Formats: sequence, C-alpha cells, structure tokens
Amino acid sequence: MGTARSQTHSFGQTEINWDKLDKTKFYVLGAGIFTGVTVALYPVSLVKTRLQVATMDTVERSAFSVIRSILRTDGVPGLYRGFGTVITGAIPARIIFLTALETTKVAVFRSVEPFKLSEPTQAAIANGIAGMAASLCSQAVFVPIDVVSQRLMVQGYSGHATYNGGFDVVRKVLKSDGIRGLYRGFGLSVMTYSPSSAVWWASYGSSQRVIWRLLGHDSVHEKSAPPGQWTIVSVQAAGGIFAGATASCITTPFDTIKTRLQVMGHENRHTVRQVVKGLIADDGWKGLYRGLGPRFFSMSAWGTSMILAYEYLSRDSSFRRFYL
Repeated sequence: MGTARSQTHSFGQTEINWDKLDKTKFYVLGAGIFTGVTVALYPVSLVKTRLQVATMDTVERSAFSVIRSILRTDGVPGLYRGFGTVITGAIPARIIFLTALETTKVAVFRSVEPFKLSEPTQAAIANGIAGMAASLCSQAVFVPIDVVSQRLMVQGYSGHATYNGGFDVVRKVLKSDGIRGLYRGFGLSVMTYSPSSAVWWASYGSSQRVIWRLLGHDSVHEKSAPPGQWTIVSVQAAGGIFAGATASCITTPFDTIKTRLQVMGHENRHTVRQVVKGLIADDGWKGLYRGLGPRFFSMSAWGTSMILAYEYLSRDSSFRRFYL
C-alpha cells in the first residue's frame, strides 16, 4: 500500500486520490443520483416510521396495511409527506457525509498499514471508522430534518398532531421546546446512525473482499483474468445487501426509540426508559423491532444503490481506479 494520497489495494479495493478529485462534478452528480434514490425509497421510510409509532389501538399494524390506508385516504402524495424537508436538507448532509467518509478512510488506511493486517480486516476497520466519523459529522444536519420530516410523516396518525408544512413544524417545536426541540433524540441518533453507518461500511468492505476471495480474485491470484462489469456490480450489490441486513438487525431498537421520542408532542414527552417500557408492554421485546422489515429493505436497497452510484462517481470523477 502506498501513501495516503495513493493507496493501492487488490480486488474490491481502490486507489484513493482525494486531492485530485473533481469535487464539483462529484458532488453535483452525487446530489442528483442520491436525490433519485431518495425519491424511490422515501415511501419505505414513511411506512417504517408509522409502524414504529403505532399504538395498540392502531388498526394498521403491518407494512401492507399502512400502505393501503395511506393510498385510500391520501393517494400517492400521502407516501411523500415530509419529502420536501428531507430533500432540502439531504444534499448538504450528504456532502458532509461523503467528505468526512473519504478523508477519514484515507487516514485510517494509512494508520493500520504498519500492522500488516489481512485485507478484509483492514477494510472493516477503515470503512467502519470512516462510516462512524462521517455519520457523526452529518448528524448536526440530519437530526433536525428527522424531527421535522417524521412529524409530517405521522401527522394525524395514531393521535399525532397535524401541521401545515415543514415551517409550521419548526415554528411549533421552537415555541414549545426551543432549539433543543429540533435536536430531540440527538444522542439516540448518534447511537443509531453512527454504529449503523460503521456496521454498514465495515460489513460491506469486509464481505466484498471475502466474496472476491471466494471467486478467486485476490492478491494471491494476480494473474487471474479480470471479472466483467456485471460480476463487479453483483459483488457490490451482494455486499450492500449483507451490510444492510447486519446493520438493520443491530440498530433497529435504537431507531424505534429515537423515532418515538422525536414525534412526541410537548405535552406527551417521555423518557427513553418510559418509551422502552411502553414498547415492551405493548408487544414484548419484539416491539423494539417494529418496522424491521421496511428498515432492512430500505437500508439494503439504499445502501446497494448508494454504493453502486458512489463507486461509479468515484471512477467517473477520476477519483479512484478499481484494480479489477
């Protein structure tokens, strides 16, 4: 492996050249692609959120029943409540995330080089730490977006208040709780998204390298024929699905608690302990995993789409070159 500005790895790894990246092109194209992915997967996030805040008296207790109810009452636009808020804040948040991700990954790869660890281990450590650092940096933008968008997602549902758009949510939250209200659940967001991001990137990086080794492509097989483009895409997709499954199973309880805290009105404010007790009283321990199905699908689909777009942008921006 070379310097931090030019790191060479074997299959599934890359030559990182952050300094020479055409950042304008990278971010502009990235914003467009990630916006498209957000449009496609937003309804899944809305369904997940509604499942997580449902009470025992709520009729819709499955993903399909939630979708049917929304389509019956609000049509397709009902699946995109709060979308404007999310898409407005997602672009700067993604820029922060990607910048922190790449710069941290370069630094960590350089730091672990002297330890002569195996490639999957190096990938897991570097991607995991970079994912956690990137998530921590972006939470300052993501958490207020979460608070506003999730309140719009569940307005009028299961006894929750109604609002006249995102600005009305912000106004009412500031009036009742001040600026702290927009950061309600910040600690749990960090506990949810930072480990989730770390687990996702670590699982993706290590699983991808394991798959390449199983296919006979690693540093030991230097003379093997390079795989085709579809093989590369399939391996990346498989790594994304595995990463989504791992991360969603580990962090869904934190996400469920966080979501409940963030959508509660000032008059119904609960502590984390009260939220946990309420979920267990309603559904037992499985109550902590409400919305696991949609969250697994969302994380796997989003992660896979993101990583394919991310790798495409990296190559297209002359940012990195795959040794495949």
